[in-house]
Amino acid sequence: MVKAVVGEEAQLKSTEDRLSSSSIPAQVGLVIGKLSSSLDRGFVFSLIPTPPNDEGRPACSLVEPVKDDRRKGAKQSKSQGSSDSSSVVIDKDWVAEHARQVSKMLVGGIRVIGIYVWASESAFKNSTVELCQTIKGVAGAAPPLLGTDTEERLLIHISYSPRRWTCRNYVMASNITSSSLKPCDFKMGKVLSSLQKFRCTYNFNLRLPVNCEKTFDARKLGDVLRSGISVIAKELRSARAIVDGNLVTDDEPCTSEGFHDVELLLPFMNDTCLEASSLENVVGILLFSGSVCSFAFLSSKESILQAIADIKADIITSLQSRLDIILDEADADLSQSDNSCKESSPDIQTENHISQVDLQSLRKPTGLSFPRRVFAPWLAGTFICDYLQPSETLEVLKDHCAELMSMEVLTDSSNVLEPEGEALAVVAKGFWDVAAPLHSDSKSLSEKPGADTKSEGSSQKSNKQSSFNTVAAILVLLLSVLLGFLFFSARS
Repeated sequence: MVKAVVGEEAQLKSTEDRLSSSSIPAQVGLVIGKLSSSLDRGFVFSLIPTPPNDEGRPACSLVEPVKDDRRKGAKQSKSQGSSDSSSVVIDKDWVAEHARQVSKMLVGGIRVIGIYVWASESAFKNSTVELCQTIKGVAGAAPPLLGTDTEERLLIHISYSPRRWTCRNYVMASNITSSSLKPCDFKMGKVLSSLQKFRCTYNFNLRLPVNCEKTFDARKLGDVLRSGISVIAKELRSARAIVDGNLVTDDEPCTSEGFHDVELLLPFMNDTCLEASSLENVVGILLFSGSVCSFAFLSSKESILQAIADIKADIITSLQSRLDIILDEADADLSQSDNSCKESSPDIQTENHISQVDLQSLRKPTGLSFPRRVFAPWLAGTFICDYLQPSETLEVLKDHCAELMSMEVLTDSSNVLEPEGEALAVVAKGFWDVAAPLHSDSKSLSEKPGADTKSEGSSQKSNKQSSFNTVAAILVLLLSVLLGFLFFSARS
């Protein structure tokens, strides 16, 4: 249970000044930071306002109910109605979508931990259920992974009448009541300057079987890749870590400054994917390989084991985010070009539509590149990330930073980190490419330029040799049968 919350003073004061100088009656946004269950404390790094929706309307507004005495001719001042009976109305789905998009841009140890609201004291008190429903939607948009997150979220209220900050802890529950919000201590201080920084590069190379069973359909690319990500998550749970060349064994905080290099040691275990490839229901295979670069940021009082857990969760989150981008774009492209694709040949598959392909129907290897991960500088040496398709440039990163994170447009692209030189690769192969890899390798070699003349002579020699071996085997078999018959006749 989070009992105390510390916010970055520079960022929160900047947000307060921005809201005070504006004429906005109400505003809602996301709280970015970290919740530590081991310390029972929360750390707020920044507050990000939710942008207007697709129709241009703000995500939060004040409403005032219509009273019967007004229709009777009674006069009531707007100030009194605004201060006593106004309430906050929030576009909960839009705020949850904003949280889902922002969570993909955050790295290890940094998460969407709640929402904030800018409203008067009376409007806040009249909107408890609305705020709790919004927090619940935000939590559902970014579910916890690998047990690194808690079932709590923060609600920060910035009141302008009177001017003050309050923080409440929302505990996830099926029934939303006033008791779901519990007050907690809130203060401002220096949080970002004391963060410990970790970085890791995780390499993987998986061979995922494509099964054909009657009980379920696991032949789609998304289903097979999700099973592969679950295999990676299972391996990472039991992986040990080496930090700056030393094996981590103790649950102690990290005190040294600068970036700390983390290397994950995977356990020696049977490859369940390769074992499954020997089953009769395997109709193909997916080769899933690449490198994932991960960053994690840790509070100075947290254990170094927490940083390792944050890195593991960040790797899985990064893989799932890329898969979601691929599937979302493929679904959009498929719906737009559904009519135009009806006349095309079913054997021709493109990278945009590979997620909808029945992998069992493939007759030749088909490749797909995952989006690559790039990092942009954020606050006090921290980073946020984005995922770019092979055809996209850094302009996409700039647009996402301005729209989702309320950051100024990046002017210097040299500060953007691109540690993943090549995108993650997915290659789908048919069953015979897996069952007879030597045949496919020799075939691919023979198809190389300049290898036609050499392959003709070798193929003729191999054909003659194979025919001679066949005749010799038949003669030996006949001779053995004849000698056995003579021996049996002599003894009788």
